Amino acid sequence: MNPAIESLALHWVGNQSNDEQCITSSKPFALTQEMNQLLTDYFIGSFKSGERYNFSSETGDLSGNFVYKFVSNIFDNPDMLLDFSVDLATQLYECCDHPQIKGGDFYVVRFSGCSVGNEECDAIGLFKIENKDLFLTIEHDTENKFDMSAVEGISLKKVDKGCLVLNYERQKGYYVMVVDNSNKSNAQYWVDDFLHLSRRQDAYFQTENMMHLCRNYLIEQLPQDFQVSRADQVDLLNKSMNYFAKSPKFDNQTFQERVLAQPELTNRFNNYRQQYEQDRDIDLGDNFDLNPDAVKKEKRAFKSVIKLDKNFHIYIHGNRDLIEAGTDEKGKFYKLYFNSEG
Repeated sequence: MNPAIESLALHWVGNQSNDEQCITSSKPFALTQEMNQLLTDYFIGSFKSGERYNFSSETGDLSGNFVYKFVSNIFDNPDMLLDFSVDLATQLYECCDHPQIKGGDFYVVRFSGCSVGNEECDAIGLFKIENKDLFLTIEHDTENKFDMSAVEGISLKKVDKGCLVLNYERQKGYYVMVVDNSNKSNAQYWVDDFLHLSRRQDAYFQTENMMHLCRNYLIEQLPQDFQVSRADQVDLLNKSMNYFAKSPKFDNQTFQERVLAQPELTNRFNNYRQQYEQDRDIDLGDNFDLNPDAVKKEKRAFKSVIKLDKNFHIYIHGNRDLIEAGTDEKGKFYKLYFNSEG
């Protein structure tokens, strides 16, 4: 697939609580071929996370979500992108009512050549650029005289706020990607107040949550359910992480046999999982594909280390049987068995 911009509208959305205006353009923005490629790479390249979303509504009726409605209108009437982009800018302006929200350039972009899996589709991008950088420009003339000046502009390293809506599964709220790199203290206005998004319960979502609940159980709940040593706890963390890293699919029965093994531990884990899903109103399922990006992300939280006071850290990467714990007249100790040292 080769994404490209088909049309683009540019507006400026200020902060109404700071008496700033919403300035809308009267015509679409014309792009050269070079600028089209530059902006396509800039916008599309901003979506690196594997998390996916759907538009949602508090009432359950997607027609009550204004962004969903206006984006659908653009998909159905691409020649009217400018008109509906004004509606989107106005809606965003209504959400910018916190004093710390920055005003910024607001782009509404229609792309062709995007895809979900192997299915090609068009897409609508919404981008708000709130931060500008200073750049130095150097010029010289025919007499080799140099001049230096500073100009304010947009860095092409990252988008401040972005949303890419792919024209896929409209009835379910589309297939949506989102990015937010600024105003972290007030970030909810972009995802919640303006876009009204909810997580898409796909393989990434299932993998992320299953690994999260496994880690939480083994770190937080396991010591409350059983009298367990830190070495045994780390061993279970390693076994669970190895399962996720080396298995293409999650199978609940196989996971319990290979990792948990003991019936009492399995029962306690299942009770914890039931409460986890109930609290979050989700159903992760017993069989699903494991998403490699989600595994890589969650792997960082699985720490296979035993911290001993402030003196030593023991990292356990393999055979649990090669480490023993005990107590003598000097206090607690660990005994380690090995064949070679480096």
